Amino acid sequence: MTETLDLIVIGAGMAGINAAKKCSKAGWSVAIVDELPYGGTCALRGCDPKKMLRAGAEAVDAARLLAGKGVAGETRIDWPALMKHKESFTDPVPENMEEGLRQAGVRCLHGAARFTAEDRIEIEGHGGIAFRHALIATGAKPRPLDFPGADRLIDSTDFLNLAELPQRIAFVGGGYISFEFAHIAARAGAEVTILDHGARQLKAFDPDLVDMLLARSRAAGIKIVAGATPERIEAAGEGHLVTYSQNGSPRQIEADLVVHGAGRVPAVDGLDLKAAGIETGQGGVKVTPWLQSTSNSRIFAAGDAAASPGKPLTPVAVFEGRIAASNMLKGKRTEPDYTGVPSVVFTIPELARVGMLEEEARETGEVNVSFTDTSGWFSQKRLNETNAGARIISAKDGKILGAHIFGPDYAELINVFSLAIKLGLTVDQIRAMPAAYPTGASDIRSML
Repeated sequence: MTETLDLIVIGAGMAGINAAKKCSKAGWSVAIVDELPYGGTCALRGCDPKKMLRAGAEAVDAARLLAGKGVAGETRIDWPALMKHKESFTDPVPENMEEGLRQAGVRCLHGAARFTAEDRIEIEGHGGIAFRHALIATGAKPRPLDFPGADRLIDSTDFLNLAELPQRIAFVGGGYISFEFAHIAARAGAEVTILDHGARQLKAFDPDLVDMLLARSRAAGIKIVAGATPERIEAAGEGHLVTYSQNGSPRQIEADLVVHGAGRVPAVDGLDLKAAGIETGQGGVKVTPWLQSTSNSRIFAAGDAAASPGKPLTPVAVFEGRIAASNMLKGKRTEPDYTGVPSVVFTIPELARVGMLEEEARETGEVNVSFTDTSGWFSQKRLNETNAGARIISAKDGKILGAHIFGPDYAELINVFSLAIKLGLTVDQIRAMPAAYPTGASDIRSML
């Protein structure tokens, strides 16, 4: 007889784990399944391990900026040792995640999953399971690339597990992954090139601040090639020869390693969604504003696997998972609030935004815009940092509509603006905040 569960969660990342725990604690029978180690992209193959490696790059960059200003001697990255530092965080994650789920009463399963009917799923090694509800939270995977030799690229997971760092690295694509990894690799001594198909990089961020980032990237030794369309990758000795077109002309670059940084897509291909009557679109599972499948009411989706308005960010996956769980439990139609979700490119320094871009804000009516080059401020001077800036956008009534900042530790600073947008605070209210001095937050008054 086929087992029946109240909820089966597919994907043991942040969205799935939070939803599974919430429903189990409410008394539901819940199982979670993943064919990969528990923890998801952020904890194991993305955000967290990336920042562990970035710590070494930050230390090297800080020492180089202050060379001759009180810091002496060579500082370099020992890549294998830095990788072990990263593994000190990532290695315990799967077991810790599973233990937390088990303590919450969730059954933990391993293996590939696929739907066999609108209310049934087959799990490799476990057989068939019937369910009242299912949550698809399988995250995203690298976008398939269609040119000869594309199989020679490694993805972000592979990069974060490199035993040794090659000397020459090319990144295909000009988004988050390429820039963040390029900044790490360059500080570790690699010759780095970013090949971006577009004329402008990091389009979701303020263009003036992106220009500052590009200048800082080039100063760190990163070569950025815009308008570069990959044509093919082939063997060249022990490395690779990348052929790309630029302005209609073929060009080539040799690299020891070529990394996929050309975007990600929902990881739902292997689930046989048609068997359950689940409709999909370019952004993943088609869902209502309350995260329920538009074609199968038993199914919900959250995080990168859902075609929701939310950005592909960990905080979004977390609260979408919780809201999907709440809607399943209570039979409600609560919609996620995406207001004030910040986004950061963890380069060195980091580029951050929350809210609207200036061009978006101007479409809403009259706005006030304050752009400040903060490169010469004390917060940068003490580090000998050369590039930093801020653009703050507010409505006529003073409420913050958007904040865009580039500088050291500005990833922390963006959270103040995130809170301001979430709570509808005005410029005057933020100015009234007594910040500790001297800190980055004490600079906010002068940015407004």
